[in-house]
Amino acid sequence: MVYIALLILLVGIELFYFKIADKYNIIDKPNIRSSHTSVTLRGGGIIFPIAISIAFFLGYVSWSVTLAVVLVAVVSFIDDIKPLSQLPRFVSHVLAVGLVFYDLHLFYEPLWVLPIVFVLLIGWVNAFNFMDGINGITVLYALTAIISFSFLPTNEASLPLLITMGLSCFVFGLFNVQKKAKTFAGDVGSISMALFLGYFMIKTIIDSGQLGYILFFSVYGIDAIITIVNRLLKKENIFQPHRSHLYQYLANEMGYSHILVAFIYAVFQLVINALVVYMDTKGYLTLFFTGAFLLILTLIYLFVRKRVIRKMILKNS
Repeated sequence: MVYIALLILLVGIELFYFKIADKYNIIDKPNIRSSHTSVTLRGGGIIFPIAISIAFFLGYVSWSVTLAVVLVAVVSFIDDIKPLSQLPRFVSHVLAVGLVFYDLHLFYEPLWVLPIVFVLLIGWVNAFNFMDGINGITVLYALTAIISFSFLPTNEASLPLLITMGLSCFVFGLFNVQKKAKTFAGDVGSISMALFLGYFMIKTIIDSGQLGYILFFSVYGIDAIITIVNRLLKKENIFQPHRSHLYQYLANEMGYSHILVAFIYAVFQLVINALVVYMDTKGYLTLFFTGAFLLILTLIYLFVRKRVIRKMILKNS
């Protein structure tokens, strides 16, 4: 009953936000780098930080994690309305990561661990932020991760939090996983969700002692890293919006449905996650397996990306 009431509440909050966004013209106008062609309400992902705030009042999550997510959400929402310089955004990210470190007691770990985790978490947050490019991909990928985390015994105590965040994804998905989306997550949604998922990934690795769970983010992670490398080689500004991800090529240049591409990414990741959980239960989720599996996935990705780019060239020639 609690979750049914929570679901109804979240739907009501989202619909109320749409009225505000429509009244104050909080919209996303398409440009040459966009993967959409019509004006759409921006910031529907505000439901994510609201959900974690509700979870805090219900006693499901700590104040430090809640504050971290809300902090980046507030700054990101301001940026959605009126673009900010990189400084306030970066400061909010640093403070939020510090709060995550505090919650996970990482300040008691060896000093060399902190900069590594810091760079990885900041990189993940910024990479995930660019995922809000085609309809459905952000929320379906986030929901895939949340469902996967829920099946791990080490996360049993966190199930109420995961269910709450999963419900927020479901509600947002009602309005985003459509051929013509009613709303996009905006920075407020994608960055806050990225921080939450990054926090939960670190928490899961620490609690389980199993680094192999990093594979839960492997599909989009590989896409993001290789795309960044390609853009650096082309001397492009990696902090600017672009259409260079494989999923963007598939949806924009190849003409596949946004929803189809989003489901392909989510389902492929879900299959990988199921394999990871199975390998761990059998005691086979070793560092060697993790590294070898990442290498195989990377090679598959490069093969597919090369084929798609070749088809794009032939299509445009």
